[in-house]
Amino acid sequence: MALVTSRAMFAQALKSDYAVGAFNVNNMEIIQGIADAAKIENAPLILQVSAGARKYARPAYLVKLVEAAMEDTGLDIVLHLDHGEDFDICKKCVDDGFTSVMIDGSKHPFEENMALTKQVVEYAHAKGVSVEAELGKLAGIEDNINVDARSATFTDPDEAAEFVEKTGVDSLAIAIGTSHGAYKFKGEPFLDFERLQKIHALIPDTPLVLHGASTVLPDFVAKCNEFGGNIPGAQGVPEDMIRTAAKYGICKVNIDTDLRLAMTAEIRKYFIEHPAEFDPRKYLSPARDAIQAMVQHKIKNVLNASNKR
Repeated sequence: MALVTSRAMFAQALKSDYAVGAFNVNNMEIIQGIADAAKIENAPLILQVSAGARKYARPAYLVKLVEAAMEDTGLDIVLHLDHGEDFDICKKCVDDGFTSVMIDGSKHPFEENMALTKQVVEYAHAKGVSVEAELGKLAGIEDNINVDARSATFTDPDEAAEFVEKTGVDSLAIAIGTSHGAYKFKGEPFLDFERLQKIHALIPDTPLVLHGASTVLPDFVAKCNEFGGNIPGAQGVPEDMIRTAAKYGICKVNIDTDLRLAMTAEIRKYFIEHPAEFDPRKYLSPARDAIQAMVQHKIKNVLNASNKR
């Protein structure tokens, strides 16, 4: 068991048409639920930390909790920075023991994005850490990400090939129609698989990453709403679309919203059914169990990653 980079995980996934789940973490119960699910399914695992999570839980706590999960489960785990916005935050995470970092320069012009990514790659690779970058912009709102639909742009395949060649980045997050948050599609769900296939054909050895890939499971949305929530019309990425994407180079699938919905649904239910209860252990335990069950479902039925470790 060890904290590892994503390179070996992605190499195996790339040749076997499955994807590794990258789950965002914020506290102990979320980490325990995810790690327990990965252990039961014998699946590769990436635990990732966003800017919002770093601010909420503080980096030292998150690193130690992930290390505890590794020791408790015996799993090799990738500890990944999600959406690092500049060189300094990526450097800090590399120095703090992260084994993978994402530099998100997608808000910058193409040449500036490449220069920033190359700077991070040079520093991280010297420390044995893998790097993910992003090309194209996903719409949606999640943590510190706020991009309206008009500003979202799909990834250009030729630019993707040039970007990877000139930066030496280990994996590339692309925009093909997913978005952050619980409201991914206003109408019929659509992913640009033709664009994905072109990108994969140009850079077949580069692991591709699908951000904003929660399926927003209807059961959790319905449970949230049943017990006092107000999440009407939430819609995620259909599971069959994620399975298809894994056939064309998608090796890492980011999942955050589904974790939040699973946890919130169980906590809302518990409070309604036990109005006199105030022990956090009582309502966080079923929330942790819900996360475990949901992650197992993802590993088996969406990512096809069971028994791939």
